[in-house]
Amino acid sequence: MKTQTAMTRDFLATARTLNEALPYLQRYDDAIVVIKLGGHAMGSDEGMASFARDVMLMRTVGVNPVVVHGGGPMINQLLERLAIKSHFVNGKRVTDAATMEVVEMVLSGQVNKRIVAAINAAGGKAVGISGKDAGLMTCDQDAPELGLVGQPAEVNPTLLHQLFQAEMIPVIAPIGTGRNGETLNINGDTAAGAIAAALKADRLLLLTDVAGVKNAAGQVVTELTAADVERLTAEGVIAGGMIPKTETALAAVRGGVRAAVILDGRAPNACLLELFTDHGAGSIIRA
Repeated sequence: MKTQTAMTRDFLATARTLNEALPYLQRYDDAIVVIKLGGHAMGSDEGMASFARDVMLMRTVGVNPVVVHGGGPMINQLLERLAIKSHFVNGKRVTDAATMEVVEMVLSGQVNKRIVAAINAAGGKAVGISGKDAGLMTCDQDAPELGLVGQPAEVNPTLLHQLFQAEMIPVIAPIGTGRNGETLNINGDTAAGAIAAALKADRLLLLTDVAGVKNAAGQVVTELTAADVERLTAEGVIAGGMIPKTETALAAVRGGVRAAVILDGRAPNACLLELFTDHGAGSIIRA
C-alpha cells in the first residue's frame, strides 16, 4: 500500500511544475467532483488501483469526490452465464424482472464493492451505496418498452453531505427507487449527471474510452459551450455514443454544475490532470 506521501509524489510528477499545481490545489479545496466510472474503464486491476489512488489523492488535498459507476460488461457476462438474453432499445437495456435482479446483484454487489475495496486499499474511506439508500434517487419510469428502467426525478443529496463531513468517499451504484417502491435500473451517465446537479458540483467528469469530443477534422476540442455542442450535434459531427455523453454534460451544467468534462479514463492520472493542471484533459463543456 502506498503512503499518502508517495501518492502525493506520484501526482506531482504528472504536473508540469509545482508552481502550476499549487493554484489548482487551492481552487478545488472543499469542491465536489462527481466522477462517472464506466464498466470498460474497470477492466484491469492495475487500472482500478491507479484510479483508486487518484480518488484518494483528491480527498487528501481537500476535494470531495463522488464515484458513480456503471458495469455493463459485467452485467452482460452474468446474463450470458444465466442464459438470459438482453435486448436494447436506442442503446438502453430492456430490463424485465429477471434482468433487474442480475443488474442489481452486479452493480450493487460485485462492481460497487470492487471499487470500494480498491479505494480503501489505497488508504481512503469509501462507502458503497446505491440510489435506493436514504432516498438518494427517486425515479419515474423511462419508457414502458424499456421495462424497469428509470429516469431520476428527485435526488436527495443529504446522505452524501453527511459522508463528506465524515471525510468518506461515496461510491454509488446507479439503481433507484420508483414511485411505487419498485427497483429501477438507471443509465450510469444519467445518474451521475443528476447527482452532480443536485450537489451543484464543481465538476462532472465523464470517463470514457475516447480522448474527448472531436471536431469534423477528428481533432479533440478542448473547450465547448452548450451552443457549440448543439451545433456539432446538428451537423452530425457529434454522433453515436458521444450523443448521450454530451446530453448528460449539457443537462448537468444547465442544472447548476460548474463544468462537465468528457475525457479518456484509460489515460494515466486523467482526473488529476484535468483538475490540477493548466492544460487539463479531454473536452470541457460549460453553459
